[in-house]
Amino acid sequence: MYPVKENLLKVKQSLHESIELVAVSKFHPKEYIEEAYAAGHRVFGESREQELKQKHQELPQDIKWHFIGHLQTNKVKYIAPYVTMIETVDSIRLLREIEKQAAKVERVIDVLLELHIADEETKSGMSLDECRELLADGEWKTMSHIRIRGIMMMASNVDNDEKIRQEFITAADFFDEVKAKYFADDDSFSERSYGMSGDYLIAQECRSTMVRIGTTIFGPRVY
Repeated sequence: MYPVKENLLKVKQSLHESIELVAVSKFHPKEYIEEAYAAGHRVFGESREQELKQKHQELPQDIKWHFIGHLQTNKVKYIAPYVTMIETVDSIRLLREIEKQAAKVERVIDVLLELHIADEETKSGMSLDECRELLADGEWKTMSHIRIRGIMMMASNVDNDEKIRQEFITAADFFDEVKAKYFADDDSFSERSYGMSGDYLIAQECRSTMVRIGTTIFGPRVY
């Protein structure tokens, strides 16, 4: 079996205490999650509704599940009863659906606003201006079953640490901008989710508060 516990502890030792680790368990069997759970870890990231549903049913109920993939509005109702955080909100339409489904199950769901800062077209998320428009419009203020906790992004997949660092700094600066303008009195707006297996050490230098690490802990995708 893959040395999940050993890898998990190594990653945790390399992180500042203030940074939350989301162990990205997508495409990995539940046995790997069980090993990480036995080592004391509770926060896991999944990106497909069907896979998440199965793992939620089979694994301990105190696990905090973060949805970290592109989320279609018609899938929200399936994860709303139990998901802890949706990190990939990229439109007001999706925000409305999360509000609607969270209200039905009488929950408040934490969300992050996903930004597209990297050069790759394939990455999802809002441009900074699109995110500014969503916040300026103000409809989100009427939603009592969502809580906007911060921002999320992925850096470009390149062998250029300086470029990656610049993208993380852009995200951190944008966080400061919207924090001051919309969330100055809201202590819960505090999360900057960026940094993955290949770049999380750079991310923590650039004020990340949450990193999403899969391969370094669980190895290559199993299925």
